[in-house]
Amino acid sequence: MDASNNMLALLESLMPEPAEDVARKIADDFRQRRVEKGLTRTDIAKKSRVSIANITRFEQKALISLNNLIELAIALGYNLEIKNIFATPKYSTMEELLQIRKNQGKTKAYKRRESKK
Repeated sequence: MDASNNMLALLESLMPEPAEDVARKIADDFRQRRVEKGLTRTDIAKKSRVSIANITRFEQKALISLNNLIELAIALGYNLEIKNIFATPKYSTMEELLQIRKNQGKTKAYKRRESKK
């Protein structure tokens, strides 16, 4: 029984989280960092140029535009983290790593056409 629980835990960890869960975590973490710095919603709105209504919607419903998220991240000092979110290639298989290495430096992606026989 213990081995099957471990296997289920491993399989669960490999499955991607739903986008809504990721958004909720980002919103919760943002609120926590804002509160830790002693900033009210009004304070962060002035600092970021994001409206209080958008900040409230983000914290309560985890909904925000990309531009507003970037503005909030910068206002809290997360410039490098937000700027470099996709800076490092990620892979989970050797095949993906080989594909990344093969395509480094390219500016466009193309699908291979399957040859008709």
